[in-house]
Amino acid sequence: MPDAARWNLRLPSVLRGSRTVPRTRFTAPSVWRPTPASFSALIVGLWLFGTGDALILASALGASPWSVLAQGLSVRTGLGIGWTTFGVSVAVLALWIPLRQRPGLGTVMNIIVIALAIGVTYPRVSTPESLVGQLGLVVLGVALIGLGSGFYLTSGHGPGPRDGWMTGLHRVTGWPVGRVRLIIEVSVLVAGWALGGIVGIGTALFALLVGQAVALGLAVVHRMSPGAPEEVLSEDQFPQGEA
Repeated sequence: MPDAARWNLRLPSVLRGSRTVPRTRFTAPSVWRPTPASFSALIVGLWLFGTGDALILASALGASPWSVLAQGLSVRTGLGIGWTTFGVSVAVLALWIPLRQRPGLGTVMNIIVIALAIGVTYPRVSTPESLVGQLGLVVLGVALIGLGSGFYLTSGHGPGPRDGWMTGLHRVTGWPVGRVRLIIEVSVLVAGWALGGIVGIGTALFALLVGQAVALGLAVVHRMSPGAPEEVLSEDQFPQGEA
């Protein structure tokens, strides 16, 4: 069957998105054993994620809670937003210690690559004058975050600092993971806003769209890996329920 026809048959399932973090043909055998394909997927995914974050920030309509916090810290300290993003990630990783969470290669590269991508991209993107253009940046940014997440999560190198903190608190407290995530996101958003970060319609759109964007990104990446087994990553490679 021609590739175009095959994709037409698969399109409905792709649009529904993935309900899990699937294993692909390039998934690493373990969090600290990269292959050329898994490492490439990790770096590409994280760079796309950081670029998407930067585009949403450049829209001046608000951003994700963690980016609002980084933006607020940037306003207060005068540091570039790439540096404040890096600092927040390191601080959150330190919170893993009492939770006895185990980092992976993806945890370390998440801190470095996303901060670098935001630091490189954000200063180079001008805020559009029209609301339509600003909204376009938000939608494009969310789409890149979704696709980037698809590559990053399926690389099999473990969760980022924020996701690992969430699952660690979930394990220690016994609270539902959704409640833990909500408490963290709201707390971070309020702190970022108090420090001078921008909260607006872009923040609301991010909250509304990012879940489905990540699900779509996972489905697209899985379809790009023909013959990949229909199985999910192990808990150490990426704790289920975070996607």
